[in-house]
Amino acid sequence: MRKNLFYLLTASVLVVTASCSSKMGQLNASNFDVTPNPMETQAGQVTVTINGKFPAKFMKKNAVVTITPELRGSKGMVVRAEEGTSFQGEKARNNHQVISYENGGNFTMRQTFDYNEAFHRSELYLNIVTRKGNKETKQPLVRVASGIITTAELYQKALENESPCIAPDSFRRVNNRKMEAQVKFLVNQANLRKSELASNSVKDFVEMLRKINRESESLNLKNVEVLAYASPEGSLAVNDRLANRRQTVSEDYVKGQMKQARVSGNVSARYTAEDWEGFRKLVAASNIQDKDVILRVLSMYQDPEQREQQIRNMSEGFRELADGILPELRRARMIINYETVGRSDEQLKAQYAADPKKLSADELLYTATLENDIAKRKAIYAKTAEIYPNDYRAKNNIGVMEMMSGKELEAIDNFQEAMERAKLPEAYANMAMIVLQHGDIDMAERYLANATGATGMAKVLGALNIAKGNYMLAEQNLKGENNNLALLSQILNKNYSAATQTLAEIEKPDALTHYLNALLMVRTGQNNKASEYLIKATHADPFFATYGDGDIEMNNVKK
Repeated sequence: MRKNLFYLLTASVLVVTASCSSKMGQLNASNFDVTPNPMETQAGQVTVTINGKFPAKFMKKNAVVTITPELRGSKGMVVRAEEGTSFQGEKARNNHQVISYENGGNFTMRQTFDYNEAFHRSELYLNIVTRKGNKETKQPLVRVASGIITTAELYQKALENESPCIAPDSFRRVNNRKMEAQVKFLVNQANLRKSELASNSVKDFVEMLRKINRESESLNLKNVEVLAYASPEGSLAVNDRLANRRQTVSEDYVKGQMKQARVSGNVSARYTAEDWEGFRKLVAASNIQDKDVILRVLSMYQDPEQREQQIRNMSEGFRELADGILPELRRARMIINYETVGRSDEQLKAQYAADPKKLSADELLYTATLENDIAKRKAIYAKTAEIYPNDYRAKNNIGVMEMMSGKELEAIDNFQEAMERAKLPEAYANMAMIVLQHGDIDMAERYLANATGATGMAKVLGALNIAKGNYMLAEQNLKGENNNLALLSQILNKNYSAATQTLAEIEKPDALTHYLNALLMVRTGQNNKASEYLIKATHADPFFATYGDGDIEMNNVKK
């Protein structure tokens, strides 16, 4: 009886032992380390690195274990990696990483998921399946990471409140202008010849003085310059006296003409005894065959007398110097520096109301900027497009007004016309802004490739680099900007001191500004202040109440 019982117990032990040796254990969260944890979006994706360890005595020699990551959102959305990563025991006939039964083994997996708002609050699980022959065993899901930091995705929210790119006007009420006349003298002479005073440039000079007197409301004389010269082939002493005399007679002439025109103003006169710079420029621009030799020879001599002698020597060998270059240097320049004064803001508004056709395109575009009401600005841009149909700046700016009114499709129509007809860079930048708001990074890049030189392009380029995960470059793009995009780029780049400074410079903080301020407080260990700004954000925009509830960085902030 005892013998039979012994055999029965022995058989039972063998069965139990065989059963335990054939059944594999289960992996748990302690076998895995996920980086980063919490997870974080970058360039519209969530990328994680999973470092795992199979313990000793775990991997049966003929087993295959497949691990597949899956992201699970709080509202039931699940996305699983298309393929898992498989590992095998030492006797399995596959081509996977081999894990020792006696020693176990380490492994690394990398997985990327496309992000969307359904995963704002989510967790990372591992689906683990074991196969031995034809038998497949699934163990319970293992949670290995919780939460996703989605701060980078706020660039789309920031773009909503950014002004699109206005095609600029070139209107300036006061513009600096100059008019120049020139008189030439005979060699070694300083008298003004009648033939020179009858030249067109001198006549225009005199007429401009009279016009300044007649149109004093729109023309303002700043000063008149008189610059007299002598050519450099004579001695310095002779040239100095000669240039001085040429200055005197030219200055007297200018003052006389100003008196006749009844114009008062400062006359600034000076002379250059030897016009080496003028000589060099004329020779360089000439067709003289050996001009490079001439310029090189002259550069060898620093002493004025030696250079003068070389010019005299070369003038005998090069008739072009004597006949074409030196006579042009025996001159006096008379320059009127004046300002044109355009219509004042009130005059522009009055003229627009009376007859907008009498305004230039730039005046009309500028007049539109004087209006705060979007509808009124749009009406002025529409009138500009009607009067100047080939100036597609107006079309772009109509699109901007539509965009600011929430009419995206109408805005796109205007931008596309400005792109197709005029290749207007601002229109391309605005289209990039629109597609970025919808998360289309590739299309935004294509549009921005044609937006070089666009006014306001920096903010769109900065937003694009935030979307692409290039936070340092985005901060550089937005340097000098005091807006939410700049603030976001600095927070993402962990430049918290710069972010603090930008916050102080934002003139009209909105809900997003307050939310980013709350994030900055969290990251710098000031949760009490974070709560204050989070409450401000949620009161200003209910969006942030929901967003903040799902933001893992706000978990410890009182709401």
